[in-house]
Amino acid sequence: MPTFDHEMQLWQAGYQYIAGVDEVGRGALAGPVVAAAVIIAQQTPLAGIWAQVCDSKLLTPAQRAALEIPLQTAALAWGIGSASAAIIDQIGIAAATRQAMGEAVAALQPRPDYLLIDWVRLAQVKIPQTSSVKADLHMVSVAAASILAKVYRDRLLTQLHEQYPGYGFHQHKGYGTRAHLAALTDQGPCPEHRHTFAPVARSTLISPTL
Repeated sequence: MPTFDHEMQLWQAGYQYIAGVDEVGRGALAGPVVAAAVIIAQQTPLAGIWAQVCDSKLLTPAQRAALEIPLQTAALAWGIGSASAAIIDQIGIAAATRQAMGEAVAALQPRPDYLLIDWVRLAQVKIPQTSSVKADLHMVSVAAASILAKVYRDRLLTQLHEQYPGYGFHQHKGYGTRAHLAALTDQGPCPEHRHTFAPVARSTLISPTL
């Protein structure tokens, strides 16, 4: 389970507003990449809602959804950023991920004075930061960000299913499942697909009129 060990070291070093940052949807074939940033109040104990937080991938959809509002309420600040499939096609997934993370950080009030980030480094954001592999497994603020980003993106993909019902977005959330790949083969991509991603680019059928 994640702890406040990293946040505590930074609080003791004099940093006050430490934001955990994480993204979701980087490997999907459709929909946006979404990032969230979460600031937890200084010297918060690992109790209550924060003791329930873990990497979003270890929680069921129902568990994540149940945590969303309590996390937003308990956090000192939280923000969401996203980059659409069109942006991903235009600038690439790595740059789009950094853009989404930058937007999430920019949405925070107060402005963070340190960032804890899962995997990615945000050179364009002039804030001291640490990028760690699997930070969402070890740091409470990053794990909280992973939950908020996942719930937000899942909701968007469920809404996309209503607009483009032939792909099953509400089930696989844009990832390359067997059912999704079969739908791509049968129907071709829709405007919410990432056309530069290989499985989508290999689709030779004309996009349906939607």
